[in-house]
Amino acid sequence: MENADEVIARALLPTPETLRGRKNLLLQSWRFIAINIRMVKMIFKGDH
Repeated sequence: MENADEVIARALLPTPETLRGRKNLLLQSWRFIAINIRMVKMIFKGDH
């Protein structure tokens, strides 16, 4: 079994572009709205 510290050390780090996207409030807002729209669609699509 591998040591947890070794596995963590080998893990990929996010690129600067990925980090910028995670910090961008406009992009976060868009993702939040998009996931909520998808959830509402699934709720209305279901047979209740």
